[in-house]
Amino acid sequence: MKWSWKLGTVAGIGVFVHATFFILVVWIGLATWAESQSLATALTAIAFVGALFGCIVLHELGHALTARRYDIPTRDITLLPIGGVARLERMPDQPRQELAVALAGPAVNLVIAVGLGGLLVALGAWDAAVAPSAMEGPFAQRLVVVNLLLAVFNLVPAFPMDGGRVLRALLAGRMDYVAATQVAANVGQALAFVLGLVGLFFNPFLVFIALFVWIGAAAESNLVAMRSALAGIPVARAMLREFRVLDPGDTLAHAASLTLRGSQKDFPVVRDGAVVGVLTQRELLGALARGNAEAAVATAVEGELRVADSHEMLEGVLSRLHDGRGAAIPVTHEGELVGLLTLDNVGEFLQIEAALGKQGTDDVATAARDATAGPR
Repeated sequence: MKWSWKLGTVAGIGVFVHATFFILVVWIGLATWAESQSLATALTAIAFVGALFGCIVLHELGHALTARRYDIPTRDITLLPIGGVARLERMPDQPRQELAVALAGPAVNLVIAVGLGGLLVALGAWDAAVAPSAMEGPFAQRLVVVNLLLAVFNLVPAFPMDGGRVLRALLAGRMDYVAATQVAANVGQALAFVLGLVGLFFNPFLVFIALFVWIGAAAESNLVAMRSALAGIPVARAMLREFRVLDPGDTLAHAASLTLRGSQKDFPVVRDGAVVGVLTQRELLGALARGNAEAAVATAVEGELRVADSHEMLEGVLSRLHDGRGAAIPVTHEGELVGLLTLDNVGEFLQIEAALGKQGTDDVATAARDATAGPR
């Protein structure tokens, strides 16, 4: 994710923090200082945010390590002002597996709350005279309350919260996976609508959460509809077959001229018949903006080379296109470059299939439009 910095690695998984996270930290620190006029109180508030997000990292590790049991790797964990995100390579195929992965996060928060609370009681450090609160009271007691709230909040049956995936997993045991996703998304959006109405009258922050839930539910529904439509379809059917390639020694100015001559935005870079990388439009524009027009293409090629085989299923390759690490994937057959796959042409393929009546659902058409207009 752009504007993210790596904090470290836990259990082989990179943990990143997004730049916007520091806005939350500064805001809390300043708001606390303005109210209390105490630097110590402001620093304590910032320390509490740090402890809270430490618990959120453990929450996301719960998802990641449970997914690892089912041979599903996790790309990374990123801390955002709204919480944490563990990016799994894919969701579990079996409802029971998805249920276990979804419940693992809230379970971690519950274990932290029970363990920390039990420890405080055993040590005689629990102040029974203080009402349980996430905003006031002893540091450790507030952390217990916050972890209980995190467990409960994440179990709200609405995407993208864990509860939405729990609901889908339970429904998927009784109905088609796509239908289960649609029902779970509808439930989530209904809850978001109610939450938004409540927020208008009582707390504007709830409106923000409602929008987050509404958009997340729609995105999950569209993504699953797209994957279902792509199931069983090989990459060869949707890939671009007519495209230009670059040599590592070509100049970036030459790549820019090819972009202007046609509609191609991303170019496979080939040396002696073998694909060595992809020059994306983002990398090209960035290099040109830095005044490197005469530099070799090799200096701007993205670091990680990812290719797909022409016999792979589109459903599996789709996650690689959506992970934000590249806009195009070269397609090979027995080591030879035979095509190029982008989100744009996958979306166009789905739109054509829908128009021909082979998929024929509004959800697929919507997913196709979203793919075509998706971020690059």
